[in-house]
Amino acid sequence: MLDQVLTIASKEVKDSWRDRRAVLSAAVYSLMGPVVVSLVSVAVQGKQGEGQSVLIAMMSVFTLVSAFSGGMNVAMDSIAGERERRSLLPLLMHPVTRLDVLLGKWLAVAAFALTSLALNVLGFALLLRRVPAWQISFGLIALSLLAAALEIWVSTVCRGVKEANTYLSMLVFLPMGFGMFMVFSPVAGQLWWNFLPVAGQQLELEASMRGGQLDMFRIVFLTLVTVAVAGLALLAAADRLEQDDVVYG
Repeated sequence: MLDQVLTIASKEVKDSWRDRRAVLSAAVYSLMGPVVVSLVSVAVQGKQGEGQSVLIAMMSVFTLVSAFSGGMNVAMDSIAGERERRSLLPLLMHPVTRLDVLLGKWLAVAAFALTSLALNVLGFALLLRRVPAWQISFGLIALSLLAAALEIWVSTVCRGVKEANTYLSMLVFLPMGFGMFMVFSPVAGQLWWNFLPVAGQQLELEASMRGGQLDMFRIVFLTLVTVAVAGLALLAAADRLEQDDVVYG
């Protein structure tokens, strides 16, 4: 089973890498955050307090967005695109389970999501000399897996590339919406937000950028919750892939 999943994932990565425009688009999304924040940092240079808080909040939001934007095009083409091209059914006629196909495509999307996230962090490190603490990597990796799972699920729901592009673009703005809510809502400071995927990662990122004390229990618990939600999204996607209307259109 593992060999089949890895073979499918490898094929999806190679096919997606050939689409240079999609790869370039994902790279631009990843580096847009560091560039924008570096320009804003020039405007608030020398200011403390509120100015630095705005920079940290922007860095956190752009980092989370990169985890969602990196695999969007891959997820769009891997299910909805193949369904539109009528190539999904021939793929499933091979001696491989539908779950293996789904997991292979998910790993491919997750690989691009993690690469986009790493590129974003590298951009912040080079332009602003700021890197989050290594402990945050657990939660960020889990968030990339969740983003890939959600994007795969959305792709199974959509009937074609245009529909998938619409809904996946909306999904990419999920961390941005959470970020704005966390900045302006007074209830965002409550403890239970630290254990909610996306919101928890943002709070941990902001705490790390401010040099605050990180709680490993919170990070580990948040990572486990995020992975669990990713698993639920994959189960939902697997259930969709078992339905004949998804395969036959």
